[in-house]
Amino acid sequence: MEAAAAASERNAQVAAELALAEPGTVTFDGPAGALPERDRDILAFERQWWRYAGAKEQAIRELFGMSANRYYQILNALIDHPDAMAFDPMLVKRLRRLRSARQRARSQRRLGLDA
Repeated sequence: MEAAAAASERNAQVAAELALAEPGTVTFDGPAGALPERDRDILAFERQWWRYAGAKEQAIRELFGMSANRYYQILNALIDHPDAMAFDPMLVKRLRRLRSARQRARSQRRLGLDA
């Protein structure tokens, strides 16, 4: 029970920090080209999820109310969006770089090459 309470407290901390504006990022208030709040929250979560112990998938379900598979589908599409690049360029570039590395490794495994 204590582990569940600790995990719930950590997730509450994450949610509270997501509500705060990250220094150095652009916030969009205008109607044209604005990222929806959910997308901004996803990027904010990706920026800082590693700071907290616990399963990322559990935090995704609790914070966003969706499965991890759906979350990653949305994130994958989001990092290709120009507004996401404008919102947090360093994070988006890092996520794109990680995605490319995973795709290369997958291709090499399929072709039987050393990764």
